[in-house]
Amino acid sequence: MLYIVSYDIPDDKRRTKLAKALLDFGDRAQFSVFECLLDNEGYEDMKKRIKRIISEEDDKVRIYPVCADCKSSIIIYGNGKIAEIESVYIV
Repeated sequence: MLYIVSYDIPDDKRRTKLAKALLDFGDRAQFSVFECLLDNEGYEDMKKRIKRIISEEDDKVRIYPVCADCKSSIIIYGNGKIAEIESVYIV
């Protein structure tokens, strides 16, 4: 499933750490927004990493699931693309 993760973190160190962690799960769509294509295990792993990094009192993180029907309705203006599952070939 596609998940949109956005954050507002005032602390530079935690913000940088979270951004680097989210790169393990998806692609940056904007400065504080990531698109992550994850299975259930990846989704649970991502949530655990986020909770270990952020301060529940000071930071804001939102995760929005995007269903397949909704994904087909996404509009992008300007430069960018929606995260897609890459085909993998093992030779």
